[in-house]
Amino acid sequence: MDLKVNVEHVAKAAVVHIEGEVDLYSSKKVREEIMRLTNARTRIIVIDLASVKYMDSSGVATLIEGLQQSRKYDGRFSLAALQPNVREVFELTRLDRVFEIHIDWKSALENPTP
Repeated sequence: MDLKVNVEHVAKAAVVHIEGEVDLYSSKKVREEIMRLTNARTRIIVIDLASVKYMDSSGVATLIEGLQQSRKYDGRFSLAALQPNVREVFELTRLDRVFEIHIDWKSALENPTP
């Protein structure tokens, strides 16, 4: 399945909807969109992972980079709708304690903290 990345602007936020598997080959596409948003100093970025069933370490690294970049300008970078396989990766690496994680992207926009 080809990776699809769609950015939806909602008020002052950007929701990055990702569909497919995020791996070494496809993570570049995700990184490009996230870096475009952080370079524009987008205040609120939500990564919607509802349609991501698999993510390897390169995908995780891309999200960590996005979080680090957004912190440089006090932006808010959160994840939403982690599927079981992806959530497990974040729990095993304890990154679930680093990232702001929400049940879905709409609740991420409504609630500043999980």
